[in-house]
Amino acid sequence: MRGEPSCPKCGGRVRAPGLFADSWQCGVHGTVYPLQPVVPPSVEALGVVVHRAQVPVWMPWPLPVGWLFSGAAYAGDDRSGGRATAIACSGPGPLGGPGELLLIAEELGVGLGARYAGIAGPDPGSAMSMERSPHTKVLAAGRPTPMWHVAGAPGDRVVFAGEALGLWLWAVVWPEQSGLMMYDELVLTDLREAGAEVDLLPCGALSPRLLG
Repeated sequence: MRGEPSCPKCGGRVRAPGLFADSWQCGVHGTVYPLQPVVPPSVEALGVVVHRAQVPVWMPWPLPVGWLFSGAAYAGDDRSGGRATAIACSGPGPLGGPGELLLIAEELGVGLGARYAGIAGPDPGSAMSMERSPHTKVLAAGRPTPMWHVAGAPGDRVVFAGEALGLWLWAVVWPEQSGLMMYDELVLTDLREAGAEVDLLPCGALSPRLLG
């Protein structure tokens, strides 16, 4: 891991707990769970995220043909554990060209998913019209999980959000047309529950999307 912890909502600097505060502080957002430096795409580094996570670590499993694990991030510290996780995957898009997918699991109010989605956060809020029928479904930890399109994201990506295991689940896909993969019965596994097959996870280059 490289770099220093930052605010999961804005990427700004955070102050560590000290004499005047017993939690991490952002000058803009107040108390936050610190976003730790991005984890490079290796099975060993991924194990660190999985071990510390208090929320799911979602991974498409099996990965779509030609897709690779391309990095991870989490928000939290040694005391709180990971309260938000982000997994990046990359591979050929359904319409050709490269595609990238970020899957974020987080507790209410952490704000990491909204940051990667490029919308005002910390949660989907009114940008996700849950009174309408879901736009798609994924199978998360063996359960059909409805996902809704999140409005207001930049035009270079498409964003879906829903609830899985009582927590927010975000899917952010680049470019926008690669969002078609979300309609292909995507199967997500919580890597906290995965077995030794994770050791065979194919790894690629670090996704720059995690650094955004």
